[in-house]
Amino acid sequence: MPASGPDWWLLARQRSVVQRALRTSLLVGTILVGINHGDALLRRDCPPDRLAKIGLTYMVPYLVATFASVSTLRELGRSPMADREENGN
Repeated sequence: MPASGPDWWLLARQRSVVQRALRTSLLVGTILVGINHGDALLRRDCPPDRLAKIGLTYMVPYLVATFASVSTLRELGRSPMADREENGN
């Protein structure tokens, strides 16, 4: 099954997926910003290009967490356990 399409976007916009991705992005992104840009932030050296990089630093974990959640939800939907639950077993 392809990793894109209407069903992928519907799953990616589910409240639980968005909340999980935001929490992950906030935690992981903050750690990465501290590691990669902490010294510059302490010096208040924040030109527009650095701010763009900081934004991307938060965006990457959000996208990874979203992809992982959607992939898991899609896999669970195809699992034998899901088939048993649909059949009432």
